[in-house]
Amino acid sequence: MAVLGYCTVGSNRLEEAKTFYDALLGSAGISPMFEHPSGGRVYGQGGHHCFVVLGAYDGKPATVGNGSMFGFRFNTREEVDAFHARALLLGGSDEGVPGERAPKFYMSYFRDLDGNKLCAYCTA
Repeated sequence: MAVLGYCTVGSNRLEEAKTFYDALLGSAGISPMFEHPSGGRVYGQGGHHCFVVLGAYDGKPATVGNGSMFGFRFNTREEVDAFHARALLLGGSDEGVPGERAPKFYMSYFRDLDGNKLCAYCTA
């Protein structure tokens, strides 16, 4: 059985992105683990890395993946609301206010400082 081990987003503003993600992910208990060789940062939870913000490997500008999105699962709707609000407070942009999208699927959408699309959701 396979499980998703981690995801990455590219940034052209790594110092600002690290500040954004330190605060956003830290609010959900996901901490910086170590610096990535690109100048980015690797984040983890429970001793395992799960999220990475980095510069593009080929040295070209990082671009947003059209159709790409990463979701952060939470236990409660209140946690989804708080994570979404925190992202906007930190300079992210709204892509869909928190709300029920399907039965028992409570979701919110936002973009980071570089335009990468993220989701916060719960199935409660």
